[in-house]
Amino acid sequence: MEATRVGRRCRRKGIFVGTLRHLLAVALLPGVVTVVVPAEIVRRTGTLNVGWGLTPPLGWLPWLLGCVFVGFGLLLMYKTISLFARFGEGTLAPWDPPRRLVVRGVYRRVRNPMISGVLFVLLGEAALLGSPPILVWFLLVFALNALYIPLIEERSLANRFGEEYLDYRRNVPRWIPRLRPWTQRSGRRS
Repeated sequence: MEATRVGRRCRRKGIFVGTLRHLLAVALLPGVVTVVVPAEIVRRTGTLNVGWGLTPPLGWLPWLLGCVFVGFGLLLMYKTISLFARFGEGTLAPWDPPRRLVVRGVYRRVRNPMISGVLFVLLGEAALLGSPPILVWFLLVFALNALYIPLIEERSLANRFGEEYLDYRRNVPRWIPRLRPWTQRSGRRS
């Protein structure tokens, strides 16, 4: 009986710590990029033009497009964080990366769905708020990731996961999703 209680307590503690790890990673990485920096951009520049000056009903189009992009970006981010937690045994943070290569769900179609989610949120915010400076921030985040991912992240993944990652990289595109999900031929699936 005592062993069962201790086991339950340890599982609850593990779930709490795991949740805390993911919340910290999300708050510090995509949270800063998609919430803190855009809020500061709007605060400093004063550029807030919901509807982009278009008269209704056309003024609703940027708002609607922005909501769709933000919603889709958040969905992608949620899916990737869930997959990292459940199958990768890690977080999206470089200081606490997944211990297993995740080749499930959206990762079977595109290699960088988290960054895609962040970019969709930023593009949606730019459209929703009518903010050209947030659009510039979107372009800067894309450019930095277009350099960082192939030069640093992909090399690190190749070193950590070896042939399993190289096979994945050969078959799944970095940015533009495959129409059909890729299926690993052999080896362990994570």
